[in-house]
Amino acid sequence: MFKKILIANRGEIALRIIRTCKEMGIKTVAVYSTADKDSLHVKFADEAVCIGKPQSSESYLNIPHLMAAAEITNADAIHPGYGFLAENARFAEICGEHGIKFIGPTPEMIRRMGDKMTAKETMIAAGVPVIPGSEGLLQSVEEAKAIAKSMGLPVIIKATAGGGGKGMRVVWEESELETAYNMAKNEARASFSNDGIYMEKFVEEPRHIEIQVAGDQYGKVCHLSERDCSIQRRHQKLVEESPSPFMTPELREKMGDAAIRAASAINYESVGTIEFLVDKHRNFYFMEMNTRIQVEHGVTEEVINFDLVKEQIKIAAGIPISGKNYTPQMHAIECRINAEDPYNDFRPSPGKITTLHIPGGHGVRVDSHIYAGYVIPPYYDSMVAKIITMAQTREEAINTMERALSEFVIEGVKTTIPFHQQLMRDENFRKGNFTTKFTETFKLV
Repeated sequence: MFKKILIANRGEIALRIIRTCKEMGIKTVAVYSTADKDSLHVKFADEAVCIGKPQSSESYLNIPHLMAAAEITNADAIHPGYGFLAENARFAEICGEHGIKFIGPTPEMIRRMGDKMTAKETMIAAGVPVIPGSEGLLQSVEEAKAIAKSMGLPVIIKATAGGGGKGMRVVWEESELETAYNMAKNEARASFSNDGIYMEKFVEEPRHIEIQVAGDQYGKVCHLSERDCSIQRRHQKLVEESPSPFMTPELREKMGDAAIRAASAINYESVGTIEFLVDKHRNFYFMEMNTRIQVEHGVTEEVINFDLVKEQIKIAAGIPISGKNYTPQMHAIECRINAEDPYNDFRPSPGKITTLHIPGGHGVRVDSHIYAGYVIPPYYDSMVAKIITMAQTREEAINTMERALSEFVIEGVKTTIPFHQQLMRDENFRKGNFTTKFTETFKLV
């Protein structure tokens, strides 16, 4: 087992990893930018190293600074968390070149799943359902128009190196296609330094349901059931839950089997997520694979009583997994609390937290790195907390979430708590009647 792990991340996920490492008897190293010198992950780690200025490019994305921090502290492994360098194949390679274990899949696995077009081809070969679309990257507007005509509108244009909704455009009318093509290409170039784009049939009224998987270094793969991530805004997840209210035992078995085939196709090792779009007829299609721990991993942990971060570390250390597939034994819902103003188009609201009260009680878990007096910096993602509630039924989990949100007090900045409170009271949400388009018509009052 590893003696010391450097966490190449910040905030809530860094603190989450530190906690599991302490329970496993592993020493931890926190890294931080000058903007994060007072963050809790810095205070709770065994050691801490400043790696640069507030901008991510000069700190959390600065590979030489991270490797120097690992070497001077004699860390024998690096956990990347999520975001930043978590799915950067070159970073994983550099860790190996320096004799430091990257806690995650191999660089080749990251590359094969990181490029969406390559991933799609891999899934087709593995017999995993994919959305009909272009064979390879689009080379011209004329080609895009011809493919769109053969498939029928609507279609969606996507960046092959995409993520977070960047480089993505839905086309409903033929007259919109050329503009959408150029906008997607330009945005992909600006966001990922890769302007490759492809086209797929646009699935209407879809659910976004993902399957958690784990694979070890010996070829064994299992799934740990599903999470429904359909409540989104501009392709950014807001609420996740397990089990999905749309799921049936038959669909879970089919999607679980497909997820195992997907991970087995690349001999996947580590924990990861296979993301699917599911249409109103319960046909499902591979969307992408996340080769890292997910923000919403805690939802799965609560419904199956399983520490995914611990499993990730054990796999990296060469310990085989059980190979057992899991199904939800409870119901859990997660609300992401962001420092944003939901009444002002979700504008970011960095600043000093003057008052804070964290909710508690039976069935409530809060993962957060904030405290009274903490200053939320403007340089990073605006998420400040995740509330997860769990109960025997979905209705009870929603009721517990309503109660927990009413107790959650954050003053000094705007947050998305009011949005979540109204969502938990919404009749359609409570009935499970929603798709990825739900927030487009949801009016905050």
